[in-house]
Amino acid sequence: MSLATAPLWLSGILLVIVPTALAMVGPVLARKIVGLERLSTNNEVAGFKFAVVGVLYAVLLAFVVIVVWQKFSDAETDVSREAGAAATVYRLTGGIDAQSRAALRGDLTAYLNSAIADDWKAMAEGRSSRKTTQALNALYAAALAYQPTDPRGVAIMAEILDQLDKIIEARRARLVKSSGTVPGVIWLVLFGGAVLTIGFTFFFGTENLRAQSLMTGILTMLIMSGLLIIVSIDRPFTGAVRVEPDGLLVVIEDLNRGGTGVR
Repeated sequence: MSLATAPLWLSGILLVIVPTALAMVGPVLARKIVGLERLSTNNEVAGFKFAVVGVLYAVLLAFVVIVVWQKFSDAETDVSREAGAAATVYRLTGGIDAQSRAALRGDLTAYLNSAIADDWKAMAEGRSSRKTTQALNALYAAALAYQPTDPRGVAIMAEILDQLDKIIEARRARLVKSSGTVPGVIWLVLFGGAVLTIGFTFFFGTENLRAQSLMTGILTMLIMSGLLIIVSIDRPFTGAVRVEPDGLLVVIEDLNRGGTGVR
């Protein structure tokens, strides 16, 4: 089990609470090993350097948080687009003959059920479901099997195919996002930068050791909380904070009722 798949409370303990507690011990150990007088001589020069280090790391951390949050929001949008296109296909089938309508709606239902049951489980592992791909292929084949005999049927057929293309594009988009956004080198810089930024505070020396330890703990908590956000939402379909197939479930419910009020 990785931090991305662990419960949020466990990730919070491992990423925020434990590092904060360890970081608060750092100034105490530095004081015992080096001594207050020698640490105090670093305050003026180290202060300027720490300002640069802190700003550089804060910019990187904020940038990554914004990127992964945008990707998470995009994943939610992809699911909504997929559900909207599926609902439109369902409505459009009302304008074709009964046999073709039944075939299309049956394959559409099978695809949506497979997407919810199989694709979401596969995306949690960063991959796609072959069963869902086969269901989508069957849906497309059912649409191509419909042979319109009048201009109205041709128009409906063209729109159905257009909406099926949107379903395929939306599914492909969410599959791509399921494997995560942050590359390995960025993870290395994020965690390495966190260690260096927090460790930099150990070079300072203040008369009030308790206050210095508390300030280090607050800084650590803020940095590690940012990393917790990135870890939790980097893979939008994995872990405690994830995108659920709510939009597809709404379409399924309406298909099962045989209604036309799909949202």
